[in-house]
Amino acid sequence: MKMDQSQRPVLLLSLLALVPVSLGLRYFGTSSFWVFVASAGAVGVLAEWMRRATEQVAKHAGPAIGGLLMVSFGSVAELLLALFVLASGETAVVQAQITGSIIGTSLFGLGLAILAGGMTRQRQRFNAGKAGLLSTLLILAVVALLLPAVFDYTGRLEGYAHDIRITDEELSLSVSVVLLLLYCGNLGYTLITHRDTFADEESQGTPSWGLVLSLAVMVGATAVIALEAEMVSGALTRTAATLGLSPIFLGVIVLALVGTSADLFAASWFACRDKIGLALNICVGSTIQMALVVAPLLVLISAFMDHPMNLVFHNPLYLFAIASTAFVVNAVARDGETTWFEGLLLVGVYLLFGLSFFFTGPA
Repeated sequence: MKMDQSQRPVLLLSLLALVPVSLGLRYFGTSSFWVFVASAGAVGVLAEWMRRATEQVAKHAGPAIGGLLMVSFGSVAELLLALFVLASGETAVVQAQITGSIIGTSLFGLGLAILAGGMTRQRQRFNAGKAGLLSTLLILAVVALLLPAVFDYTGRLEGYAHDIRITDEELSLSVSVVLLLLYCGNLGYTLITHRDTFADEESQGTPSWGLVLSLAVMVGATAVIALEAEMVSGALTRTAATLGLSPIFLGVIVLALVGTSADLFAASWFACRDKIGLALNICVGSTIQMALVVAPLLVLISAFMDHPMNLVFHNPLYLFAIASTAFVVNAVARDGETTWFEGLLLVGVYLLFGLSFFFTGPA
């Protein structure tokens, strides 16, 4: 049975109970596992409230500023979650979270949306040109993201090591600056020079919240997400030990899905309303933002922390997963239409990656 649109705020309000529950579990000394579960769930719920509040502010601000707000605050939950994990010294887990966010939104999120929207329709159509531009940008971003790993591998080859005149960290910083500049160019392209092409019909219209309320929800959700993210990072290692799982697996699957949960639910919601183009834009746009904004920002910020991070993904499975995701998204976006079976295939590939990370992660 489909959920009526009027029921969603009631459900979201009730799920906010996870915030006081997680705080109570922490301060009463409950098992780290339950603190992790409650805090991770709270981050996902708060991310959806932030998305809704940002959407309302965008309607007040107009298409240009509103579009900028939507893309700027779209990955706040992911960024805060990764920063606290990084501050705890788990740089490998952060790299796993980056990988998991890329494959989670583009394979699992988009696959679920296509599956949900296609179950009651023979096919759904979208603007192939617009989707093609996004998938092309994703491929270019992924190439830049994987360059440091190839560079590191080259430096390990016999006869090439003496030719390397820059460290992995220095190259990662340089790549991060270039990626952020590319993202600035993307903002100018989508919000200024080609604003009509990329206009989002859902960010237009009359807002249902007041501006003050919308801003208050944005600020409040950001603050509480930071608190919950700190609790998640603190309970991560002990939760992994309790479950007998690798922290890497929790990073690539659990933390990644928690950080992108708002985008996953929104994409499936729009797909059920026969807006598969908007669902695709949400999923691919979130992936691009992870590659062009979140990952570079983490590298730059970590340079001032005790545990600096680089973009060298030593696990070959990370490289294969990220590269394959870009290829799959490009293939799906090429023909301008989707069927439920394509969604099933995307979810299936994601599950195979999940199994691979489960069995290869260190204990």
